[in-house]
Amino acid sequence: MIPVLKLDRLTKAFGAVVVSDALSFELAEGEALGVIGPNGAGKTSMFNLITGTFRPDGGDIYFAGEKITRLSAPVRCRKGIARSFQIPQPFGGMSVFENVLVAATQASRLGHRAAQKRSLEVLEQTGLIGKANLLAGKLTLIERKRLELARALAANPKLLLLDEIAGGLTEHECLELVETIRAIRAGGVSIVWIEHIVHALMAVVDRLIVIDFGRMIAQGDPKTTMESREVQEIYMGIEADG
Repeated sequence: MIPVLKLDRLTKAFGAVVVSDALSFELAEGEALGVIGPNGAGKTSMFNLITGTFRPDGGDIYFAGEKITRLSAPVRCRKGIARSFQIPQPFGGMSVFENVLVAATQASRLGHRAAQKRSLEVLEQTGLIGKANLLAGKLTLIERKRLELARALAANPKLLLLDEIAGGLTEHECLELVETIRAIRAGGVSIVWIEHIVHALMAVVDRLIVIDFGRMIAQGDPKTTMESREVQEIYMGIEADG
């Protein structure tokens, strides 16, 4: 089966700083992949490369079997790649519904009526339907995180990239978010999730990859990968021979 996403020796540097060092992996259709690594490891840069915000210096990106390495970010979005951002930045002076409607109209290229219908669907899916008419600038942190999800889902993605979406949430809010992400995945969306809240990640993903200095240093079953000595040394600061 053709993977929904494939990175083939993806390389990117800013001067002497390498953010992606011949990075390669595949994501199967319907799979949920977790990504961890220390700050500055190149995780968000990887998302910027996948979505077209950054252009790679070398290597290729394939989406559903098609090489998209040189396609623009808007074209990639319309093909079915959507993302959330680590720091939510909604249009604060617009309502929650209007924020999602913009995404549905621009990303999905839906007509007005279809975009309205899609917006209401994703607001229901993300638990924000009761806040539809509230100004986005008045939302709590968990609600802004949910709005990030809703705006990404309004694009009707086949691939959803989540960047630190559980950061800053209480334990109860985190558990609620996990259930929402599980439901999104159950709807057939493939997911790549960068997260420092490891227990949230482990509750959703099938596979885990660990990145450091733009290189993949480990991948595999989440529990086994987290227990490896190399991962504990690099990611958790535990000496491998300690």
